[in-house]
Amino acid sequence: MKELEEKARSCYEGEITLTSDEFVEMMVLDGCFALELFRGANEGFKHLGYSRNDPVFAMRGSMHSIQRDMIMLENQLPLFVLETLLGLQSGQPNQRGIVAKLAIRFFDPLMPTDEPLSKSDRNKLESSMGNETIFDPFSDQGGLHCLDVFRRSLLRTGPKPEPRIWIKRWSQHARRVADKRRQQLIYCVTELSDAGIKFKKRKTDRFWDIKFKNGILKIPRLLIHDGTKSLFLNLIALEQCHLDYGNEITSYVIFMDNLIDTPEDVAYLHYHGIIEHWMGSDAEVADLFNRLCEEVVFDISESYLSRLSEEVNRYCDHRWNAWWASLKHTYFNNPWAIISFVAAVVLLLLTFAQTFYGVYGYYRPR
Repeated sequence: MKELEEKARSCYEGEITLTSDEFVEMMVLDGCFALELFRGANEGFKHLGYSRNDPVFAMRGSMHSIQRDMIMLENQLPLFVLETLLGLQSGQPNQRGIVAKLAIRFFDPLMPTDEPLSKSDRNKLESSMGNETIFDPFSDQGGLHCLDVFRRSLLRTGPKPEPRIWIKRWSQHARRVADKRRQQLIYCVTELSDAGIKFKKRKTDRFWDIKFKNGILKIPRLLIHDGTKSLFLNLIALEQCHLDYGNEITSYVIFMDNLIDTPEDVAYLHYHGIIEHWMGSDAEVADLFNRLCEEVVFDISESYLSRLSEEVNRYCDHRWNAWWASLKHTYFNNPWAIISFVAAVVLLLLTFAQTFYGVYGYYRPR
């Protein structure tokens, strides 16, 4: 580990005042603790030799708090440190990708969706655990740390981002703002519904994979729990810190923030199966999204959802769609309204027919 000290120090911002021995000791202790948690979550702590009364690893109730703490950006350990320690433990120092998959398994309860993995993705992940030839979907991308690995697992086969370089950033500085008024991609749920947009749950575990076609906005199910805010904040911070990263998570959160303005918007999405939450009220969910991106620097033209948003907004701008939606909302929102509308139409037709035959008989008497 001494040989990796300089490389590990360069991964952190600012000056580290620890001595060489103190820094290496911290890396070893924190890394071994993280690996033991990863292995225990995957294999079972009993299998690793810990008793049911162990003061640390037997505390199941605190595991969720530990997961939330370890996913924070400021608490990350370089992935190469964890891989080196695991290689020393197993006696196989050249294996790569095992830590990444162990981390994904450990942080799985923080996933913002409860839709199951697709069959192909599940088979790949399960078959790789225990094989000598490790399937590592991140090996060609060089994960920085566990938060980076977790983000990549969320975005597997996701939209390909354009690299954001310093020249591009400063040349478009006027458009990259931390002003929520200029982060408006799309109208809120209530306005979209009034304009004739329908909402449907899209069955996929890729929560960011939103589609729009023929006036129907299909959004995957999003599970919101007490760790969701911390997860999204740290993923957004990661994307903001690395210019060569994409902004997929940031784009998704801003899109959902645009959709959700009020508790009524949350209730509407919940009714359609798009949002499931364990919060105290719909108002708390609305407040969560409204506060997530308050100080985020973001250019809406770089969002992978910008083209979809333009299509939705263009659909809403057609007056016929709004008129038709208003008609359906007013006259076809329940069976009694439909019956009344049909009865009124029949009565109007009968009145028209009676008038027609009355006039016809006047001018064409027998």
